[in-house]
Amino acid sequence: MKTTVEISDALFQQAKSVAAEKGISFRELVESGLRQVLSEARPKKKFKLRDLSFQGDGLAPGTTWEDIVNKAYEERSG
Repeated sequence: MKTTVEISDALFQQAKSVAAEKGISFRELVESGLRQVLSEARPKKKFKLRDLSFQGDGLAPGTTWEDIVNKAYEERSG
């Protein structure tokens, strides 16, 4: 899509210079800048870990964490 945007001559010259240094077109530089500004403007969704905890009585009597680890690796090795 074509559109017309008025910017100062100094800003235009600086942008053209940066685009040339990066080996990209003025259009690519402007689009990249707009994408960056727009992505920063969007509110970021906060990650929330679902609570998947459960209530229990702990380990069975006589069972240790080492027993559990050993059993897990035993099942992996076949």
